[in-house]
Amino acid sequence: MRVVTLLVSIVLAIVPLAGIVWIVVAGTITTVDGLFMSLILLSLSGIFFLNAFWELRDRGFFPFLRNKKTAAPKQTPSSKTG
Repeated sequence: MRVVTLLVSIVLAIVPLAGIVWIVVAGTITTVDGLFMSLILLSLSGIFFLNAFWELRDRGFFPFLRNKKTAAPKQTPSSKTG
């Protein structure tokens, strides 16, 4: 089930980018409508790419992003007792 979620997120992140390409090709990027539509599509794409990134990170595809557990330094007993 998680693989399907990952694939759907990737597809839904790429589709808005195709919409931005269409806006640029049609020449409406310089209009107010084109600019706002581009911002909306970039936001949608970013959200879905972030979801896909989190899914891949949870699966271990980015091992360099994991926090390395370091051992706590050993405390030596103090020489003064009392």
